[in-house]
Amino acid sequence: MARITIRLDDALFDRLVDQAHNSGSTPSAYLRDILHRFEGDDPSGYHARLDELHATAIQTLAILAKSIGARTPDILAAGLADARRLLKERGLLDPEQDRP
Repeated sequence: MARITIRLDDALFDRLVDQAHNSGSTPSAYLRDILHRFEGDDPSGYHARLDELHATAIQTLAILAKSIGARTPDILAAGLADARRLLKERGLLDPEQDRP
């Protein structure tokens, strides 16, 4: 089995040891578990929870956009333009999709 050495400040190391102890495992086993969940190996782990949060946020925003668009389409258009601008500034908008 491969090994890795990492340096942690005392406070982070203490948290690691406490969390490992609370979960009933060793610090190395606890870190392996975190890495498995973070990398998506655990279907109910880190990524699954983020996917659920993203889906909820998207649904909420879709309902809000539908409501605003029905009442004041100009405000919806301005909001979408602002969103495109922000996404573009952060490099999160595909140039092919950078059209109003």
